[in-house]
Amino acid sequence: MLLLRLLPLYGCILITQVAFYFYNRMLLGSLSWPEIPMLLTGSLKFATTSIFYLNAPFIALSLIPFRFRRKEGYQKALFWIYCISNILGIIVLNLSDVVYFRYAFKRITWEEMHFFHNNDSTFGVLLKAMGENWYLVLLAAALIFLLVFTYKKIKYHPTEIKNNGLYYGVGTLGLALAVVVWVFGIRGSTDLKARPIAIGNVTYYTQSPQKGALALSNPFCLLRTAGLRQLDDLSYFDETELNALFTPCHYPNPTCPPVAKGKNVVIFVMESFSREHSQYLAPHLNPDGGFTPFLDSLMREGLVFTNAFANGMKSIEALPSVFASIPSYRTPFALLPQSLTDLDALPRILSRQGYATHFYCGATKNQMGFEAFGNLCGIEHFHNREDFEKVHPGKGNANVWGIWDMPFLQFVAEEISRQETPFFTAVFTLSSHHPYDLPEEYAGKMPEGGSLVQPCVAYTDLSLRKFFETASKMPWYENTLFIFVADHVSPQMAHEETRTAKGNTEIIYFMFTPDHSVTGRYEHVTQQVDIMPTTLGLMGYDKPYFAFGRDVFNEPNRKPLVVNCVQQTFQALTDSLSLYFDGERRLYVYSAHDTLQKNNILNMDSPAQMSLERDLKAVLQSYYDHVGNGNLRIPVNK
Repeated sequence: MLLLRLLPLYGCILITQVAFYFYNRMLLGSLSWPEIPMLLTGSLKFATTSIFYLNAPFIALSLIPFRFRRKEGYQKALFWIYCISNILGIIVLNLSDVVYFRYAFKRITWEEMHFFHNNDSTFGVLLKAMGENWYLVLLAAALIFLLVFTYKKIKYHPTEIKNNGLYYGVGTLGLALAVVVWVFGIRGSTDLKARPIAIGNVTYYTQSPQKGALALSNPFCLLRTAGLRQLDDLSYFDETELNALFTPCHYPNPTCPPVAKGKNVVIFVMESFSREHSQYLAPHLNPDGGFTPFLDSLMREGLVFTNAFANGMKSIEALPSVFASIPSYRTPFALLPQSLTDLDALPRILSRQGYATHFYCGATKNQMGFEAFGNLCGIEHFHNREDFEKVHPGKGNANVWGIWDMPFLQFVAEEISRQETPFFTAVFTLSSHHPYDLPEEYAGKMPEGGSLVQPCVAYTDLSLRKFFETASKMPWYENTLFIFVADHVSPQMAHEETRTAKGNTEIIYFMFTPDHSVTGRYEHVTQQVDIMPTTLGLMGYDKPYFAFGRDVFNEPNRKPLVVNCVQQTFQALTDSLSLYFDGERRLYVYSAHDTLQKNNILNMDSPAQMSLERDLKAVLQSYYDHVGNGNLRIPVNK
C-alpha cells in the first residue's frame, strides 16, 4: 500500500520535467533519442531522493508498528501529511522550477531563500509569473486532483495478525527494512563507500551541462543545499606549485602609459545585456541592426573587449566580480559568511586615492542587498528610488523592480554634477529585467527582436543615449572613464549559440573616454573579474592588491583565461577551447569555433586539454583556499 501511494509521485515529477523541457527547450536545446534513456535513469535517481526526503515522516508514520494506525483519525492525519508535503514539495516547487530556470539557469536551491526573505518585490513577481503562466497553474491543479484521487483509491487494509509478538516483530522488521531502503534512496547508491548523490552527479546522465537541469528535481536541490555555506576543500597542488601556477596577489609593474590616471570612473552595470544584443559584437546575429545602436557607436570610439564573459548568472554574483575581482563558483560569494569583511575592492582603493564613491540603483533601498555588499567594497554614498522621488515627487513611475531607466539615468546625470571630483560612481540599470515591461510612452515603439527582453534592451540603450546627451554638457564629462558591463546574460535568448553553456555567459563589456585616450579592440578572452585589475592598470596604480582577475595590458605572465560555473559545472574558456570540469574529471571539451558546442572533443591525453585543466584547478584551489579562510588581502609581510 505504501509503495502504491508513493508511485504516483514519480508520475508527477515526470510530468513536471516534461513541462520543464517544453517551457525551457530554447535554453536546453533539442533532445536526441539516444539521450533520453540516460536522462530518464538520472531522473529516476534524483526523483527517488526527492520523494524519500520529502516523505520521510509519512513513510515512518505509515509503518510504525502500532495498532492505532487503523483508526480513522490517524489515517486522515496521514492523508493530510501526504497531500500537503507533496503538493507543495513535488508539484508547486517543481512547477516553480519550470519558470525560475529561465531567469537563473538553475533549479531552485537554498540560496534562493535569501532572496525570497530579503526582497520586497518577490511576492509581486510571483503573482505576475503565475498570471503569465496560467497554463502551469492549471497543470498544478490537475496534478493535485490526480494525487488526491489516486491516494483515496488506494485503500488502507489493516494487518490480520492477531498475535502481538508476531505483529510487533513483523512490523519492526518492516520498518527497519524501510529505513535501510530510505537511506539507500537518499544516498542515491547502495555503495556505502560512495559519497551521497549531489547536484554535480547529474553530469553522468547528460552530454551537455545545461541539459543536466532536466534530470534534476526538487526538493532534492533545495534540501541538499540547505544551510550550505561551507566551501569545497580542493587540493590539487602543493603550495609552491600552486603559487607558480596562479596567485590572486598582484604586485603591479605597469608598462603601458597610465592613460586614465586621475580620471573620474563611472561603471554602468547593465541588466541582462548579452553579447547577442549588439550588432557591433555579433554582426552575424544582427544583420539588420542590433538593439544597442548607441552603445555600438561608443564601442567604435572606445576600448571594446570582443570576447568577454560573466563570472556568474545573477546580479548578486556580478557585483563582487566587477567591484572586487572576486568571482562566484557554485555559491554566490556575497552570500558566504567570508564576504562579511572590508574588501580591498576598486571603490575602496580609489577612495584611498581621494575619490568620492557612489552607487545608483532605481530600486527601493536594500531591496536587492546591493547596499550591504557595496558597503563592504568601500562605497560611501547610495542613491535609490526614495532619493529619486524626493527630487522628483510624483514622477516615480516604476515597474516591479524600480524607476524606469530613462528618468532614473537623467537623475543620475544631475546628481553626478553635485559630486566632488574625482569620483567613482556605479550605476545599476533595471528596465531590461523580467517582466520586460516598458513605460506607456515607449510601449510598441522599440524594435521587437527575437526575444521579450530585446525591446527593453533597446529602451535602456536609448536611456543611455539621453544620459550622455545630458552628461556631455557637464564639466566632469571630458575627464571621465566610462565602463559598460552586463551583470549576466539575459534569460531570454534569441539565438541558439547563446543557449549553449558558453553562450550563457557571453556579455557586453567595453570602456569609453570622451577624450579618446582609451581606445582599441581586445580580442582575447576576458571576464568580469578582469575589470578591476585592468582599470587600475589604466590609471597607473602601482601598489599591491588582491584580485582573481588580470590586468590584460600589464600582466603578460597571466594567461587569458575565463573561469565560471554553469549548472554547478566549472567552465574554463580560452581563445581556443571550452572545457567543463566537475571538480574531479573533465566532462566535455569543445573547440572555441564550435559555437553550438555539438562536437565533444574530450581527449584525456591532449596536452592542450591537460594544460587548461591544470590552469583551471589552480584557479579553483586558490579561490577556495583564500575565500574559505577569509584570506582576501595581500599578506602584510610583502
